[in-house]
Amino acid sequence: MSASNPSSHDALSVAQDWQSDGRKIALATVVETWGSAPRPAGSQLVIDDEGNFEGSVSGGCVEGAVVFEAVDAIESGVPKMLEFGVADETAWEVGLSCGGRIRIYVEPVTD
Repeated sequence: MSASNPSSHDALSVAQDWQSDGRKIALATVVETWGSAPRPAGSQLVIDDEGNFEGSVSGGCVEGAVVFEAVDAIESGVPKMLEFGVADETAWEVGLSCGGRIRIYVEPVTD
């Protein structure tokens, strides 16, 4: 797996390029946040069927879980709504800056 720039605009450009190259992809979008979250609603991550990704929806373990779920969504063709939340005491361990919740929509992208 590889990652880079957290810009949503860049993630969309990469999604277009990857799709043009024939890769199977999914797009993950932060649709809602409560409390503290590292990335605002609208942040995006593009993932291919090999687990490569570009952009950012959170960081830490959350991002890894989103990539895993996105690969599954690509294979199944079924979108998913994911929700992650933690208490202040354990927040850093899972990649959230402090207690909060985020909801992320993961959808396979087809031609």
